[in-house]
Amino acid sequence: MSSSAHVGKERRDRTKTRPMPALSKDLFVYASLVMLVWIARQVNRLDLFKRGDDVCYWLGVIGSVMMLLVFTYPLRKHFRFAVNWGPAKVWLIGHMILGVGGPLVILIHSKFEIGSLNAGVALYSMIIVALSGVLGRFLYIRVNRGLHGEISSFQELKERAGMEQESARSLLGFAPKVENVLSEFSQRELDAVPNWMTHMRRVFVLPLTQWWVYWRCVRLLKEPSHRLAQKMKWDKEKVAERRRLAHKLVRRYLNAEAKVAQFGAFEWMLSAWHIAHVPFVFLMVISTFVHIFAVHAY
Repeated sequence: MSSSAHVGKERRDRTKTRPMPALSKDLFVYASLVMLVWIARQVNRLDLFKRGDDVCYWLGVIGSVMMLLVFTYPLRKHFRFAVNWGPAKVWLIGHMILGVGGPLVILIHSKFEIGSLNAGVALYSMIIVALSGVLGRFLYIRVNRGLHGEISSFQELKERAGMEQESARSLLGFAPKVENVLSEFSQRELDAVPNWMTHMRRVFVLPLTQWWVYWRCVRLLKEPSHRLAQKMKWDKEKVAERRRLAHKLVRRYLNAEAKVAQFGAFEWMLSAWHIAHVPFVFLMVISTFVHIFAVHAY
């Protein structure tokens, strides 16, 4: 096999094994949830059962049991005797499946209608808890690595960013204005006071700032790249290759800096999420028991 063919094969293999980006995974998950809710709605429109009949009753039982089993995951995490009951990844996957499947079954059971006050409180608190769970997943995967519960090290992220900084500064020495812009971007994030406003800005505004800084660097690279190409007497192919490398370095540098900055923000938001999530869970449990009692008592 020739060297070029071997290199081509290696690139194809890397492409095949390259993991899906976090944003693409998020979009896939959210689109799937919307599709599942739409399917549940279509099932209700088939009018396969009536409110109060046996099918409706047992759907409520199944959905309630699934929601009850959702609590096995946090119990497994917080009780020492259950820590060794299988890998955390399996429990977390089961927790997410039950957390999605239970509300869907309850929605079909309710036929997307509110029959009584206690049923309405139980339904809406369940929806809030389910949506809160989706938000928790969004934050969790940005603080933890995948489903393994292996927490990323902030220092490790800083070291990775440092590597990117070193490579960027050494290979972008021909463009001092670009170096200055990147340094200003980094210093601005390092000097930011870590309060709730900073955390919110890093989550919602920093990606836009990062995009704007990237395109500013791309514009600033044009003139020094042209001068360097003339000095080194590069052909068009070499110029294009060097330009792609410079753009790639800038992009990686900014991504690393943004990831380090957002790590603390997502960590803070995850802690706040745990505090806000618990009251709605208790409200859902209490209202569900009230609803079950009312159904059997009256």
